[in-house]
Amino acid sequence: MKINKKTIIILLIVLGVIFIGIVLVLFIGRDRVGPGMVRPEPSTTEIQKKTAQAIIKQITDWYEAVGTVRPKTETHIEAQVSAQVVDVMVRAGDTVEKDQVLIVLDNRQMDTRVSQARQALKTAISYKEQVNQTLNAAQAAFNEAEADHKRIKTYFESQAATQQELEITNSRFLQAEAGLKRAREAMEGATAGIRQSEEMVREAEIFLGYTRVKAPAEGKVLERLIEPGDMALPGKPLILLKTSSALQLEAFVREGLIRNVEPGAVLSAEITTLDQTVMAQMEEIIPYADPKTRTFLVKASLPEMEGLYPGMYGKLLIPLKTTEVVLIPPGAIRRIGQLEMVRVKKGDTWEKRYIKTGKTHEGLVEVLSGLSGNEMLMIGEPANDGK
Repeated sequence: MKINKKTIIILLIVLGVIFIGIVLVLFIGRDRVGPGMVRPEPSTTEIQKKTAQAIIKQITDWYEAVGTVRPKTETHIEAQVSAQVVDVMVRAGDTVEKDQVLIVLDNRQMDTRVSQARQALKTAISYKEQVNQTLNAAQAAFNEAEADHKRIKTYFESQAATQQELEITNSRFLQAEAGLKRAREAMEGATAGIRQSEEMVREAEIFLGYTRVKAPAEGKVLERLIEPGDMALPGKPLILLKTSSALQLEAFVREGLIRNVEPGAVLSAEITTLDQTVMAQMEEIIPYADPKTRTFLVKASLPEMEGLYPGMYGKLLIPLKTTEVVLIPPGAIRRIGQLEMVRVKKGDTWEKRYIKTGKTHEGLVEVLSGLSGNEMLMIGEPANDGK
């Protein structure tokens, strides 16, 4: 039978299609993985990246006690007298020296009081001078009457003077003695009056000094709470002053954990704004729980830090318990959608394993499930894996 050219071409096309189909079936079947199976990864000779081991480590769980950074020595400057504010000499952020004038109050009333007290002192001094003259005269009269009385008494004993003369001199002596006593009492009163007047002057001058409110120590103004024209009253804060550079974190610890905190203990403190964790030493625990929040106020000293200011937010970390966790480097984790996977070495091959991660600890990621620890993990991807 003779085969024409057209039949030969059709036959060649069919054979070509069959050949291509066989090649495709062989190629696809080689990579296909059955249900429940994990395709082995290339051997270690095909790995471009390094490996790492899943480690088991003891991790401490912490309770974060929320707090605020405050000056270790904070002073509320208050007025000692009631008066109108004339001038405020400082603003927030200013550095002040000890005894520097911060606020000037209206001193007219106090100045008048000082003038009156000084005038009263002058009057008391003048009165004492008059009493002193009277006392000198009374002393002289007494001395004369005493001498006459002794002389007449001697005469009377030698019968050179009569009974009547003795009685007269004795009467004059008693009168002079009484006059001297009254003069001395008047002098004591005048002296007491001067002391009282001097005390009134000192008191008035002290109150006058209160009209110039001064810094009790070197420090920095944190807040200005009053303005010229306002009324300053005793007990009303005028200026908030930080009198030392030391700062502390004041935090609130729930009552169930207060036994975990002791004075002198060193704890970690997080300053969120500065993104820094520092060591803070417990200085004070206020032994009274707030009945509303059931928390205790604790104070921990902070080291000097650039950019740290009073009022910043901070957290005091209080240890709760220690647990054992599995940690792996973040480079070993591959995320596919919402799933997390690692490649674990099994002999000369690598298998995929799905995991669930938790917190990050010092650059390593906690594995909650999927690994038990000590597994060898792949960092990066196989050389022929394009996924």
